[in-house]
Amino acid sequence: MAKNSAPARLRIVLGHLGRPAPRTIVAHPTSEPVSPHQQFQYTLNNNVLSLKQRKFYEENGFLVIKNLVSDADIQRFRDEFQRICKGEVKPMGLIIMKDVTIAKSEIVPGEKVISKIQDFQEDEELFRYCTLPEILKYVECFTGPNIMAVHTMLINKPPDTGKKTSRHPLHQDLHYFPFRPSNTIVCAWTAMEHIDRNNGCLVVLPGTHKGPLKQHDYPQWEGGVNIMYHGIQDYDRNNARVHLVMEKGDTVFFHPLLIHGSGRNKSQGFRKSISCHFASGNSHYIDVKGTGQENIEKELLKLVNKRHKIEDNITLKDLWSFRVRLVKGERLTL
Repeated sequence: MAKNSAPARLRIVLGHLGRPAPRTIVAHPTSEPVSPHQQFQYTLNNNVLSLKQRKFYEENGFLVIKNLVSDADIQRFRDEFQRICKGEVKPMGLIIMKDVTIAKSEIVPGEKVISKIQDFQEDEELFRYCTLPEILKYVECFTGPNIMAVHTMLINKPPDTGKKTSRHPLHQDLHYFPFRPSNTIVCAWTAMEHIDRNNGCLVVLPGTHKGPLKQHDYPQWEGGVNIMYHGIQDYDRNNARVHLVMEKGDTVFFHPLLIHGSGRNKSQGFRKSISCHFASGNSHYIDVKGTGQENIEKELLKLVNKRHKIEDNITLKDLWSFRVRLVKGERLTL
């Protein structure tokens, strides 16, 4: 097959398919009127965010909105996840992941084996999360009116086996994305239950969204690292960390350059969250060849080629162009 036919083929295939103490930060500032004369770099002018909220995000790179997603919606997402685990539904293009400690086990498939599902954009029930008005209301504050869902995940962080593989290394999400500008990309991450340090809450390094995209690779962890869990190789270890304790329905919005990760799940249960990265429909693709992102491009394309038996050369842009999905406004350049 000709090289230039690879994207078309891909469309068909995928269509069938010890540290410093945390700073004292209130992650969910209360309301305050927005001044029309205030200058902002990371948020857009509208009547949704208060001045205090916008200043908080500008300074820290994240913002928690309490009790944003209803218990009823979260239950629907849990139910659909259970159906996927049981094999009752098999959404096209869905990627099912297992923790490295059980990836080669012969346990009967189910919730206790699956640690994460990615790319659920073809599952209409789970994709409802990406279209919830209460989510998009805030997303538009960062992306503008043309909103694309670019990456979806439901994380089922398992109890740690003692090898600490349930951890996620500190990283920046932009490492995985071949499109820009970064300031019009935002992640919405919703707790599906109470989440704290015991079961592996998110940890963020406030203000790091103002820095550059750093070099990522696999950390040298004795217990092993899950596939594509790249981490930052050099960061300021004196940068105070904030652990985001969240209740069911709480949602954190954060910048793709914000350094963040999560600790191990020391509880006996699974810790669930659902998330989507959104980007402006006006975003543009970049070539990551020769950059620090080339390693994730090679790994991801190798995985896709193996999974879908694609022998032709495809690019990261080809892959992402078929993953993204319009949720509001117009799809322009992304």
